[in-house]
Amino acid sequence: MTTARGTFTIQLAPSLEELGGGVRRFDFTKTFAGELEGSGEGVMLSVGDPQTGAAGYVAVETVRGRLGGRQGGFALQQFGTMDAGTQTLRYEVVPGSGVGELSGVRGVLRLAIDSDGTHRYELEFDL
Repeated sequence: MTTARGTFTIQLAPSLEELGGGVRRFDFTKTFAGELEGSGEGVMLSVGDPQTGAAGYVAVETVRGRLGGRQGGFALQQFGTMDAGTQTLRYEVVPGSGVGELSGVRGVLRLAIDSDGTHRYELEFDL
């Protein structure tokens, strides 16, 4: 496994509510910098009340750019929960989603958010 590190910015925009308003939908775009350079776009569905610290979400995003010196793309799936001040977050490269020179990529992404709001990623991947 190889590890790529860097930062990303995210633009998150509310979209139409789903399932009669019980599920909130957000569309988002990302710009990655560092050892993964490129852009992403995706859709997130969330339920619960993030203001009180009790919520969950799922998301799928496509990423296009350069990773490990190779040009191409792949998809990430995300699963997150917040409960009683504890947050769990899981990102995985979707098997079979690699295209171009990133065909066959597999991996797991870890995310950290600094106190100043900077989003940092660490993508452990194998080609």
